[in-house]
Amino acid sequence: MDNPTKKGSRIIGGIIIALIILFLTIYYFFRQSTEFSPTNVTNILLTSLQIIVLLLALILFFVLGRNLIKLYLERKRKIAGSHFKTKLVIFFTALSFIPTLLLFLFTSDLITRNIEQWFKPDINKILDDAKTVADGFYVTTSELTLHYAQQLSREIRRQNLVAPENRAKLEELIRSKLSEYRLDEIGIFLEEEELFAYYNPNLPFQDYQELKANLIKRAHLGEPISDIKPMGTGEFVRRGVSVNLPNIGNVLVTTGKFLPQNYAQKINTLSAFVQRYRGRYQKDLAKTSYLMILIFVTMLIVFAATWIGFHIAKSITVPIEKLVQATKEVSKGNLSVKVEDPASDEIGTLIESFNQMISDLKTSQENIAQKTAEQAARKQYIETILNAINTGVIALDAQGSITTINPSARDMLALSGKNVTGQHYKDILSHDRYRDFLKNIDAAMKSKYRLADKEIQLVLNGQQTTIALTLTPLKQPDQDFSGMIVVLDDLSQLIKAQRMAAWKEVAQRVAHEIKNPLTPIQLNAERIIKNLKKAEPGGSDIIDQGARVIIQEAQTIKSLVDEFSDFARLPKINLQPASVHDIIGQVVTMFRGIFADVQFDMALSPDVPASLQLDPEQMKRVFINLIDNAIDAMNKKGKIFIHTFYDREANQVRIEVSDTGPGILIDDKDKLFLPHFSTKKKGTGLGLAIVSQIIKEHNGAVQVHNNRPGGAKFTLQLPA
Repeated sequence: MDNPTKKGSRIIGGIIIALIILFLTIYYFFRQSTEFSPTNVTNILLTSLQIIVLLLALILFFVLGRNLIKLYLERKRKIAGSHFKTKLVIFFTALSFIPTLLLFLFTSDLITRNIEQWFKPDINKILDDAKTVADGFYVTTSELTLHYAQQLSREIRRQNLVAPENRAKLEELIRSKLSEYRLDEIGIFLEEEELFAYYNPNLPFQDYQELKANLIKRAHLGEPISDIKPMGTGEFVRRGVSVNLPNIGNVLVTTGKFLPQNYAQKINTLSAFVQRYRGRYQKDLAKTSYLMILIFVTMLIVFAATWIGFHIAKSITVPIEKLVQATKEVSKGNLSVKVEDPASDEIGTLIESFNQMISDLKTSQENIAQKTAEQAARKQYIETILNAINTGVIALDAQGSITTINPSARDMLALSGKNVTGQHYKDILSHDRYRDFLKNIDAAMKSKYRLADKEIQLVLNGQQTTIALTLTPLKQPDQDFSGMIVVLDDLSQLIKAQRMAAWKEVAQRVAHEIKNPLTPIQLNAERIIKNLKKAEPGGSDIIDQGARVIIQEAQTIKSLVDEFSDFARLPKINLQPASVHDIIGQVVTMFRGIFADVQFDMALSPDVPASLQLDPEQMKRVFINLIDNAIDAMNKKGKIFIHTFYDREANQVRIEVSDTGPGILIDDKDKLFLPHFSTKKKGTGLGLAIVSQIIKEHNGAVQVHNNRPGGAKFTLQLPA
């Protein structure tokens, strides 16, 4: 069912169109009546025009008034877009009304003055003279053209120029006369056949019309040709006469003259003006008719501009109002709203973009809800894992505030019952017993690099606990530092079990090593006792030899005890700025002077910082042990490679010591750094254990791999 507002607008529009058609029809008959209708008919038509203009004015004021009242009510109710609509209507109305009013006043005054001027008595004489001159010129041109045709026909008849033998003379005559008489066309016809014709080359030939056959026949019957045809922007006057030549037939001579302008039309116009202006009684009638058409056009312009203003304002404000309403719904969380509007311009594009945006928001909200649910489930899953594992985990943000801590970490650090989330780690670990923790965490937060398996002793409730501290930096996709993960492993039970297992193995190996010299000691002691009992000659040599063996084996036992004593009394690390390259150079120089068959290949990277925090004496001990083991593995003949590298991203120095020996068995790799494990026949098994302990004290790590194509490679990693 149609909207009543739309139905009313259609009715008003239909009435306006009907009035416009009726006005134009009546005005057409009115213009005609001023020339041939009686005065009473003209007055009736003029009155009808005035009534139509009055009705149109009433409709205009009604429509404008109704829309202005609606605008006022919309502004009072503060409907969205009402202020903008009011501005548009005022702008279009003023834009049309002000210049139209000025034009109306100027035009009405101009019409009044011109009409008064037109009907002055002097204009009549001017018009009459102009008409007489125009008529005389037209008649003169036609008669002169006929005269030239008659002269040519007499000359042709006198000289018998149509005869075949005289045709050349005829053409020459026609060509000369065309220029002499200033004609635009001369044609010669024999009976109904055109012999030839000559034309002015400047004629507009695209509009040229041939002489009709019926005129030629009538001319041969004695009727002179008088033909006037429009040609381009002017007229073509053609005259012709026919003569009868004995033994030849009827010959028609035509002449034509082109008049550049339509003089007949001008003459008719002047005549009409003369007749019109002579009717002085029509002055007021003409003035009134022109004013009516001017008022009619003025009202149409104002009405059209105002109507366009309302339409444009409505086409803009209605979609805006829908958008505002939809925006309010969206602000309430309703993303199912959709703006329906048939607009196809930029407003339609805006509405389409708004609907697409709401659709994208709805899709994004659903995706976010799904992702949020997944993240919540993942977070719950991670929290469950963190709460269940025995490893302590603490998450710090870039500023050092604690974001996550699991129960195991609380128990290890005796923080149960304290609300530590959101607080800075320095505030939570401010007690002196956490000094080593703070030192390592501060260094990692400052350098933003990883620290692995740093063993820290912690005394809680009178019991000492060994905790392995691992610090891992968190980085965003753009490599910006975003926090630190602190992992705590309680190694107390593991260390206790490892110590027991290690000491069990050490005890077995020590017993084995002590047992080896005890056997010759026992045998030589028994030999000495046996010799003393027998008192055999030469017994002193036997006693002396046995005593020496006993002393030698006792010395072996003493050396074994000294090695274990040294391992147990490793001095405390003393870090100071030192060059790792200088230390390597000093150690290599020492070995080069002793082993001539051992070659050293050193590739020391210039990127390695010149100064590192090292204990020079302990690091010398590390390199001496590694090089000494390599020389023994190569049977004191081969090549040792020492290479250094610098990893800027991890801020670590890597040192590789490799040889060309037989390499390391896979089963021995996990035991190399245990105390008293050795692959040498006379080794104590403490060298690599000491190396591992020293590197660990430097917050570094040591690894062993088989070298390619042969040999072993030890890799040391030290913080820069």
